[in-house]
Formats: sequence, C-alpha cells, structure tokens
Amino acid sequence: MGNRRHAQALAAALMIAPGVAGAACAPDALSLRGDFGTARFAVDVADTPEERARGLMFVEEMPRFTGMLFVYERPQPVSFWMKNTLIPLDIIFADASGTVQRVHPDAVPGDLTAIPGGDGIQYVLEVNGGMSESLGIAPGVELQHPAIPGEAAAWPCEDAAAG
Repeated sequence: MGNRRHAQALAAALMIAPGVAGAACAPDALSLRGDFGTARFAVDVADTPEERARGLMFVEEMPRFTGMLFVYERPQPVSFWMKNTLIPLDIIFADASGTVQRVHPDAVPGDLTAIPGGDGIQYVLEVNGGMSESLGIAPGVELQHPAIPGEAAAWPCEDAAAG
C-alpha cells in the first residue's frame, strides 16, 4: 500500500480513451479491453501473502480509475471477503491469461460472506463499486499488466502498440 499516493496521483491523469491501448505497460497501471473499448487503472499490486491478506482494508476512499491487482503464483480457487473494508468494491476475477471469468459487483463493506471467484483464478482486480457496470466489464474482458506473462497473456504487453 506504500504506492497508494502515487497511484492516486496517476489516477487523475488516466481516463478511458481510444489511444489508451498504445500506452506502455507499467507495474503501477493496468489496462482492460472489451466490447466497451479500453480503460486504464492506476493499481497497487498485492503479490505476497501479506499484501493479499491486507488488500484494501481500512482504505476510506479511492479515486475513480484506481484499484488493486492481486497476483497469485498459479491458477487456483480464490475467495474474497470484505472484512475491515470500508468502501464498496467490484471484484473482478481473471484466469492465467488475464481473461475475466467472473465479476462480483458492489461487494458490501464489512460483509464477512465469502465471495468465490471460481477455479483457475490467478489475477483479481478490485475497483470502486459500480465501475464494472458503468464500463461494461464482464466475463471475456482482457487485462493487460506486466505481471501477466506474455506467453500466457490474452493481451500481452508486447502487443500494446498494436491495440
């Protein structure tokens, strides 16, 4: 979470735009593409057990187009909950290729009910509640981030310029 201030500042400059697909891949940014076009989010990456356990707990507000990307070592069943989470979140579950498999919209702050992502999940993106619906993020949408290896990625970083 040390990069939260940086991510918030970067978020102010990121918008949905036709040219966003050509933007360079960076560890603190994630792009999505689907029927809606493309979108880019400033992200903090949680790729250790400790970072994944903390997630966005205790965050009181989050700018639009900002989120957290959870990266697992391998595809697996994952489940989330909203313990100590203060803001509503959309939880976006993706497989090893970065292809969205499931979207859980508007997870309720503080709710201890398990939110299963399904089997074979390797990446989870949390964004502000309502963003998935407003953008059209649904199963089949592709994520692009350096944590998703090029040989496995549905939308590899090397293809960013090709859009």
